[in-house]
Amino acid sequence: MSAYEKTYLVRWADCDMNGHLRNTGYSEYCIDTRIAYLTEHGFPPLRYQELGIGPVILREEIDYLRELRMGESFRVDVRVVGLSPDCAKFRFAHRFSRIDGVLAGKLLLLGGWMDLRTRRLNAPPEELQQVLRATPRGDDFQELSPFKGHAG
Repeated sequence: MSAYEKTYLVRWADCDMNGHLRNTGYSEYCIDTRIAYLTEHGFPPLRYQELGIGPVILREEIDYLRELRMGESFRVDVRVVGLSPDCAKFRFAHRFSRIDGVLAGKLLLLGGWMDLRTRRLNAPPEELQQVLRATPRGDDFQELSPFKGHAG
């Protein structure tokens, strides 16, 4: 299955003093892409509040490969490259590509789902697990170990 992808335009507000996409912009466009994917699959932001859960990022790595300049269009894709058996822990990979297909950056993140009542990481509801399991996978997908002490 191919990756989920969205197209964006580098806005003035997204740029650093050198006129290209600032470092935090990469993370923000990845968040927008993940949220769009989950929203299209039945999980808009308000749904998490109803369920009393929320995603948390535990680690994020970014590789900057080519500049993305103000006014330039680019694409961000998302693939799942790791899930624990209960989907409590996830790893997503994103690629930033210029419209001409040149790879401009990569972002890899590790995260989990927090129960907003107990403030503990926990497995998401089954319906969200189904969406996560159906998310396009990267070729380098690996099963993740559960959280230590997790009773899921």
